[in-house]
Amino acid sequence: GLSASDIGVFEMNEAFAAQILPCIKDLGLMEQIDEKINLNGGAIALGHPLGCSGARISTTLLNLMERKDVQFGLATMCIGLGQGIATVFERV
Repeated sequence: GLSASDIGVFEMNEAFAAQILPCIKDLGLMEQIDEKINLNGGAIALGHPLGCSGARISTTLLNLMERKDVQFGLATMCIGLGQGIATVFERV
């Protein structure tokens, strides 16, 4: 299986700035925020296009994976009512 240290870049949807920090802490990535997490600024900076956030997050992640030449990337989204989804992409 994969661990957080195997993932080269993360694109994490954040509804609020404070919401993403506990997620990053739980993944043990606080020391790597600037190298791995939302390198283009995330949803707060780029926007939250209703109905196509998944497409925006995935496209941003795939472009980052190519630019940084990493094998694995992780996209996350909150769905509402306490639900969420995470998708791992592998570059081959």
